[in-house]
Amino acid sequence: MNEKTKIREVIVVEGKSDTEQIKKAVNADTIETRGSAISDEVLAQIDELQQKRGVIVFTDPDFNGEKIRKVITREVPGVKHAFLNRQDAAPHAKGSLGVEHASAEAIRDALAHLYTEEPDTPALISLEDLQTAGLTAGPGAKRKRELLGEILRIGYTNGKQLYKRLQLFQIQPAEFARALAQVNEMMGEQTDGE
Repeated sequence: MNEKTKIREVIVVEGKSDTEQIKKAVNADTIETRGSAISDEVLAQIDELQQKRGVIVFTDPDFNGEKIRKVITREVPGVKHAFLNRQDAAPHAKGSLGVEHASAEAIRDALAHLYTEEPDTPALISLEDLQTAGLTAGPGAKRKRELLGEILRIGYTNGKQLYKRLQLFQIQPAEFARALAQVNEMMGEQTDGE
């Protein structure tokens, strides 16, 4: 019984190699942005697909992938988001991070943990909470955000983006606290091992 899961929504990826890798993992249709400069034509297609079937944005966990994600989110409200951890998107040899390098299992896992942005909702986690947790500045803040993004499956962000993403995806305080405890435990192990 090796039948692939059927995904109703259309998955937005950056290129042909991403599409090929997605199709190895799940039964889904994709639309390719063909790079980080998304044309108005592709944005219009994504908007139409969102209205008809729904859209999942599944871009590379790098600067260009985040740029694409922001443009789509701004122009096509209500899309869902799937995030790959950076280590799952790392190439086996040379190259840049990308969905095309992810295993079928990592892709299925990312698609099992989707988020939908809810832009007009109140923040459940304050900037002060992030500062107190050492996530916005100080030694290890970048690594803590990286680990937190992996645990919560919301991707890597800087401090300001983290606050916004936690709000948009309505990460609950208890979920944040559990993830932060894991981060602190992992950071403690890394510090002890050095």
